[in-house]
Amino acid sequence: MTFELFIAARYLRAKRRQAVIGVITAISIIGVAAGVASLIIALANNNGFRQDLQQRLLGAQAHVQLMRVEDHTGVKDWRALLARLQSTPHVVGAAPAIYEEVLLSHGSRAKGVMLKGIIPEDEKKISSVLDHLDSGSTDALKIPADQSLAPSNDPDTNLPSPALAPIVLGKDLANDLGITIGSVVLVTSPQGELTPFGLVPKYVRFKVVGIFNSGFYDYDTAWAFTRLSDSQKLFGIGDVASVFEFKLDDLYLAPQVSETLEKEAGPGFQTTNWIEQNKALFRALRLERLVTFITIGLIVGVAALNILISLIMMVMEKTKDIAVLMSMGCRRAQIRRIFILQGVLIGVIGTLLGAILGYAIAWACGHYRLISLSAEVYSIDYVPFAPRLIDGILIAVVAIVISFLATIYPSWSASRVLPAEALRYE
Repeated sequence: MTFELFIAARYLRAKRRQAVIGVITAISIIGVAAGVASLIIALANNNGFRQDLQQRLLGAQAHVQLMRVEDHTGVKDWRALLARLQSTPHVVGAAPAIYEEVLLSHGSRAKGVMLKGIIPEDEKKISSVLDHLDSGSTDALKIPADQSLAPSNDPDTNLPSPALAPIVLGKDLANDLGITIGSVVLVTSPQGELTPFGLVPKYVRFKVVGIFNSGFYDYDTAWAFTRLSDSQKLFGIGDVASVFEFKLDDLYLAPQVSETLEKEAGPGFQTTNWIEQNKALFRALRLERLVTFITIGLIVGVAALNILISLIMMVMEKTKDIAVLMSMGCRRAQIRRIFILQGVLIGVIGTLLGAILGYAIAWACGHYRLISLSAEVYSIDYVPFAPRLIDGILIAVVAIVISFLATIYPSWSASRVLPAEALRYE
């Protein structure tokens, strides 16, 4: 241990007559620890929300989507085009799909939902929603579709069709409408059918074969899946696909791969990716992270003021000791280092205690899901925490630097003590 560090450590252990200084020093350590712990917990919470939302979003949607923009009737020769686009670099999965908003009703209850027509084998390559079933099975979606659905223009009839197509619903959607496995639901297409009496709604009955629980409220309450061929017949659009969806080996390459897919598909196609679709959400999380860091960082600033006051009082208390040390040959630079090390020791001790406390609380809250949320408001049902080592290192560096800055004036003041003046009346 160096001379300066030895003296600084001794000064931290205040005697009885220096009890006030000892209390202020303890408050300084507690303040630094509280600030560091609060920052670690807050950033772990922010990072947990970002990771959880990103995981749930990407588990339910593709990294890149390609669609025709000039002709909204869809892509007719979609099989050949999809086979060609699958060989694009970084693409590890591709699937065709049809999206359409429909009215889904069961008994006296009805709700608008997003119906997605899929090929199950391809869908599972780009999405994990169908892997999270609460009940039922997706096996029925793999059975080749019947030649015709059984449309009905009379929604009041309860006679099931012998050719009912399978459908899979979200858990919250099923609960809202009182639907269970085996229930028959009525799906109303907004496209309608042209009859001698004009355009009338088209009704088709589906049989519920599965209920999924993705954990993401927006999907569980408003999404339904059926076979691609059944959705084509429901909307009367023929053998077309409206959207191509792709999964990448590196999701952060989505913008570059999007440009490549547009060029490969040719004129009339446009892509969108998960970064563009959720840009506002993740920008808000980044802004919240910055504001949180600045706001809670003020706690460390307050602790630094305590360090400043503690060191100033220590300099006043130790004026005679400083004069004796200097008269024995101690240089001014060594005196400065004594008080700088004293303040930095307070910062290091407080930072270490705060880091241990912050990581412990963040881990416990994340592992045991101690804080619950309303899924209807926040889309997830608990507060996620994901503490990162890099955040802890950054917070520790900032806390120690602030503690160091608080020592500059007291250490300079201590080094300006004149031994003769300090010892004149001793």
